[in-house]
Amino acid sequence: MAMDQMAFDADTFARLAVELHDADGMDETVEAVVQFALQAEACSYAGVALVLRGQREIAAVTDPLVAEIYQLQFELGEGPMLTALTEGVAVQVQDVAAETRWPSWTARLAQYPIGSVLHTPMWANAQPIGVLSLYNTAPYAFSADDEAIAHILARHASVAVASARDDETMAAAVDARKLVGQAMGILMERFDLDDTRAFEILKRYSQEHNVKLRDVAQELIDTRKLRGSIDPAGS
Repeated sequence: MAMDQMAFDADTFARLAVELHDADGMDETVEAVVQFALQAEACSYAGVALVLRGQREIAAVTDPLVAEIYQLQFELGEGPMLTALTEGVAVQVQDVAAETRWPSWTARLAQYPIGSVLHTPMWANAQPIGVLSLYNTAPYAFSADDEAIAHILARHASVAVASARDDETMAAAVDARKLVGQAMGILMERFDLDDTRAFEILKRYSQEHNVKLRDVAQELIDTRKLRGSIDPAGS
């Protein structure tokens, strides 16, 4: 790798680290990742696919055709991105037209201006959480240096995405606690209860009606009542 390219990459990754740190939530984080991939890599298009709560999700793309290619693999149940995601290994397709590992994918991809592909897995807590995907319109576009940079970029992305997921989970938990606290206050005022008894009522209602505690609280706050009846003296 040439010295000027190395300097460019160091500068790019330094700016990436700052931007990912400042990103507000999951969406901005993955958007920053794919935009930096266009600068740091020999790619025409980039995308990130994630596994969220057990579900595969197209998180960010630099062009709608990347989303189409992702969706194509979801529908076919095969393709290099799915292999990278499920096996946690980097997958490179040097010449899409000559690829034989995923015949259905190769045949369908002929409609897109894609010559070469590079998928790099993203990891958190020893589990694959997503894939950084790079596409070029020409075959044999990705060098060994490009693959090395992709791994570095994927590691940066993995840490940032994992952190964003933790932050969103924590924010949701804080929001839920606030809602439950408000709902408890309503019950305490209406039925002259202490906080322990008010919480027990909400919890019992949640269990009896198979509704999440957060949703029970939200319903009580929004409507000032709950479906059915509330028995403050119930056990």
